[in-house]
Amino acid sequence: MKQIAVIGVGYVGLVTAACFSDLGNKVIAMDISDEKVKGLKRGEMPIYEPGLEELVERNVNAGRITFTTSIEEALEGSEYVFICVGTPSGVDGEADLNYVESAAKAIAENMTAPIIVINKSTVPVGTGDWVADIVKTNQKEAIKFSVVSCPEFLREGSAIADFMNPHRTVCGSLDREAAEKVAQLHLPLRAPNVITDLRTAEMIKYASNAFLATKISFINEIANICEKLGADVNEVAAGMGFDQRIGPHFLNAGLGYGGSCFPKDVKALAYMAEEMNVEPNILRAVMNTNGERRMMIVDRAEKLLGSFDGKTIGLFGLAFKPNTDDMRDAPSVDIAEAIQKKGGKVKAFDPVAMEVAGPMLPGVEMLNNAYEVAENSDAVIVVTEWNEFKQVDLTKLAEIMKSPIVVDGRNIYDPEKMKSLGFTYRAVGRGYDKNGE
Repeated sequence: MKQIAVIGVGYVGLVTAACFSDLGNKVIAMDISDEKVKGLKRGEMPIYEPGLEELVERNVNAGRITFTTSIEEALEGSEYVFICVGTPSGVDGEADLNYVESAAKAIAENMTAPIIVINKSTVPVGTGDWVADIVKTNQKEAIKFSVVSCPEFLREGSAIADFMNPHRTVCGSLDREAAEKVAQLHLPLRAPNVITDLRTAEMIKYASNAFLATKISFINEIANICEKLGADVNEVAAGMGFDQRIGPHFLNAGLGYGGSCFPKDVKALAYMAEEMNVEPNILRAVMNTNGERRMMIVDRAEKLLGSFDGKTIGLFGLAFKPNTDDMRDAPSVDIAEAIQKKGGKVKAFDPVAMEVAGPMLPGVEMLNNAYEVAENSDAVIVVTEWNEFKQVDLTKLAEIMKSPIVVDGRNIYDPEKMKSLGFTYRAVGRGYDKNGE
């Protein structure tokens, strides 16, 4: 059993802490937010993630995980400390490293024994060297330490499964022995270990996310072409995905990517490229294509209605993806605001995100289920592909809507079935004739 400190109990930090404790380690999770720590001690999760509450409760009861606001307590006796703090985007897309800097200084000022400092947060290439300088400069006395980059590859909604069954573990450091020790922490997961240098490890994270974002923007551009040519992008993606060089993942046409990772990481990588006088042409195209998706769906609904003025539009879903309450860069925000600016009334339902979404969407009426959203609505827009929207009673939906118009931003319904039930139905990349109508 190893003793591990985790700084930050946000999405990455809490999942990391809970999973390492479940592997049999002693974990002390620290955060500067007294409210979050007190809530965790009461068993209240600061985020929604399937299975996380049960995982934390089990390991708290077993005595393997504790929570504190004291950095001294977190570091005392710990062999490893993971930095899992936020790195939001700055004005130009650069990563804001203020929280990372604060964590590194706190480690330096409070460490009393040799320790391995592990960057789990997504940070720009070169941050590991910078963190090492901060720790060295702010130590009260010279104590041995090493810095390792071990980027996370967690998907919201399936983070626990992703941690416990990773495709690979990446460990980068100038100290090979330290990187190997961090890799050994992950050995119970039985995944390939990539041991490399600091900057390469940091770059692997950005390159991975940028490539996945590129696949999403690519299939959305193909969807635009499909609409004009009368092809079905779902079938196109399926046919492409059988090719092992391409694969089926991240080929779902729709409203594009959102959330806390892809938008921030693609912008940050483009910023780093520009700083080094490298033109990020593909990255710019990825961002431009993604940025068009939200207004595309708004324009589609407006065209069907003639105008939003005086009309009521229902939104199925608010979170940027299913199985999370994360509203960061969620398409629903831009869609709702655009409809309201054009004179429309918006009402919405999301199974878990409404509490988070409410303050972000003033004027949007939050309701209890999909049927309340659809009732007397002039149109419904599918924003998030929650399973309960896929399983809704479509016959009932057609009966209670003022006009049976559905604009499906996630391609969750069958066009032929919708047509047979009397819906005016428009999806993404599923052209109905050669004019894309």
